[in-house]
Amino acid sequence: MGETERGESAPRRRISFWCANGHETLPSFAEEAVLPDSWDCPRCGFPAGRDQQNPPDAPHNEPYKTHLAYVRERRSDADGEAILDEALTRLREKRGR
Repeated sequence: MGETERGESAPRRRISFWCANGHETLPSFAEEAVLPDSWDCPRCGFPAGRDQQNPPDAPHNEPYKTHLAYVRERRSDADGEAILDEALTRLREKRGR
């Protein structure tokens, strides 16, 4: 399938985008297209901007937290002890002790 089946292609322009790692990406856009402010770098995945001297900052990802870490954020040790004692008391009552 060539241009005879699809028609003329729109005039194109290549725009440089730069990520925080210094990678240059050159996507192609139609001449009349509105250019995006940022573009994902295909090499590292970081956001890339059009200003080589001031690329967008790399995203900051929070480290993985376990379920216990989230519980400890919401409850103090004293709260945990009280909940554990209450649960053990109910379990012992069920077992008849």
